[in-house]
Amino acid sequence: MARPRPNRVRERRAIFGEAVRDRRIAEGLTQEALAERAGIDRKSISRIENGAFSPSLDRIWLIADALRVSVTDLIGATGSVEPPER
Repeated sequence: MARPRPNRVRERRAIFGEAVRDRRIAEGLTQEALAERAGIDRKSISRIENGAFSPSLDRIWLIADALRVSVTDLIGATGSVEPPER
């Protein structure tokens, strides 16, 4: 049985989803239009934006290209979540 994800993972996933949503809206795109540009189904875009799904790196590149931003622009904000103490 898989262990539940730590809170910081869920937080980062939510922040990433917000970055995708914010950029999509700024570009004037619907989820459907972004999905078409990226070659991904609309349901996956919705799940990513809602933080319910963690996309593969390949999909992150496709989404960034479709939004005309760098991967760093989308992932950068997730760095605000503190890593665990060692």
